[in-house]
Amino acid sequence: MAPSLQVLGVGYISPQNQPILIRYFSGKKKDGLKFHYIAHTSLDVFEERKCYLGLLYAMDDFAVYGYITPLRVKIVLTIALTDNLVRDADVTMIFRALHMAYYHALANPFLRLDAPYDAVVDHTALLVQSKTQWKGFRRRVDEVARACGVNVPPDGEET
Repeated sequence: MAPSLQVLGVGYISPQNQPILIRYFSGKKKDGLKFHYIAHTSLDVFEERKCYLGLLYAMDDFAVYGYITPLRVKIVLTIALTDNLVRDADVTMIFRALHMAYYHALANPFLRLDAPYDAVVDHTALLVQSKTQWKGFRRRVDEVARACGVNVPPDGEET
């Protein structure tokens, strides 16, 4: 992965613009609202730029990148702005790993979604980040962050 990039947070947003998973790696509980805000403000840019991969916007101390999967799930990546150069190849590699983490979570044949079997429903509406069955998904996202050099809190500590 790209150890020169300091990943601050990752957000997965459903096609209906509902948060699937908002994960931040600062270790401060008060930053949760900040990263929810970052994820939601990036939705405006997603609507303007269809299937966009790259820089969405930058603030004083962070830059926000976005990616849309073929199923229209939006992935938001927040990276700390440093003096290092951010290469598109590094960001693309992180997005591929995050997309595969999401894909593997949904491809689990033993995952039980709380929905009727005969109903045609959007599975992303059922993905709530507090549900315990998504621990594997959060763990995969944490592994991607660790590969980028982020100090991720242990599994027991929820951020």
